Amino acid sequence: MLQPLIDFVRDHYRTNNFIPLHAPVFSGNEKAYVGEAIDSTFVSSVGAFVGRFEQDMAAYTGSPRAVATVNGTAALHVALRLVGVEQDDYVITQPLTFVATCNAIAYCGAMPIFVDVDRHTLGLSPTALAEWLEAHAFRDDSGQCRRREDDGVIRACLPMHTFGHPANLDGLVRVCRDWGLPLVEDAAESLGSTYHGRHTGTIGDLGTLSFNGNKVITTGGGGMLLADQALGERAKHLTTTAKQPHTYEYVHDELGYNYRLPNLNAALGCAQLEQLDAFIDEKRQLAADYAACLAGSEMTFVTEPEGCRSNYWLNAIICPDRPQRDQLLEVTNQQGIMTRPIWQLMNHLPMYAKAPAGELPNALWLESRVVNLPSGIRAAQGAIDA
Repeated sequence: MLQPLIDFVRDHYRTNNFIPLHAPVFSGNEKAYVGEAIDSTFVSSVGAFVGRFEQDMAAYTGSPRAVATVNGTAALHVALRLVGVEQDDYVITQPLTFVATCNAIAYCGAMPIFVDVDRHTLGLSPTALAEWLEAHAFRDDSGQCRRREDDGVIRACLPMHTFGHPANLDGLVRVCRDWGLPLVEDAAESLGSTYHGRHTGTIGDLGTLSFNGNKVITTGGGGMLLADQALGERAKHLTTTAKQPHTYEYVHDELGYNYRLPNLNAALGCAQLEQLDAFIDEKRQLAADYAACLAGSEMTFVTEPEGCRSNYWLNAIICPDRPQRDQLLEVTNQQGIMTRPIWQLMNHLPMYAKAPAGELPNALWLESRVVNLPSGIRAAQGAIDA
């Protein structure tokens, strides 16, 4: 099946040159808006495009408030702080994720607890979450969720929408409500994805997005925090060095962060957001074509969960076993087609090896089988060939 897949990818991108996993497309107002920001001289964190980008993103996602940040990890760090994560707390998350999810927990001085994922969503499993909590947690007299082994506070739950496919949010919300746990959505990869008609990142208590260079839209580097009005105001304060408004004095009333998104990046983001629906339409068509190409093969194409609409940020396949996964990776990369395995499980990394973890059969199974295929928009390939 490898050669038909390789032929399909080359035919789709209409090139015999190197094909990346994902590349940005700048085919709209990017140069005009960035030039306008330069002409205004407001190129750093103060400028009209920052507010515009926040307003446009709030409107697109249906979030009451959106707060721009320098990257998605910064947004996630602040989101965890907003729900009260502190030194020596625990945060439940999934082991199958990009490292930034866990790093944001560590920035708060907290420790991740790893709970298994569902095979069909690749995201945190509500069933595994409920089983782990029943076996290892309790609620004290104040209602606080705690870990039985050491009485440590479990402060929040942090699922990630893997490759743009929404996790089972109904189940996760239900379990978190039963245990008094705030739910923070790591929606870094799922801009444009919806769960039963609602945008990912707007269903939990808070959500975060990423606009890294490899995302569906990019600001070069950048992120966004999605929140209600009250938490959004607080997020804006914390991400702008906790500075109080004053005509000339520097008044900072608490520990804040210089997590502001520069106006130049926001200008790029405004132009990219104007094209987002078209980008997603093409990505969804590519996903459908991949699924058709792989029909009847030993490889399983990962499709959006029922009731969801995925942006298919990165297309993914599940190989029958580890040897066939490795063969696919070796052959495609040798032929100039970039493919990548899914991340190593976070509890396999040295800095999180001692973190508590439940049984992880699905995560381990997926770790040894999942491969990402080229998922960029064709317009990007033209720039590479030129």
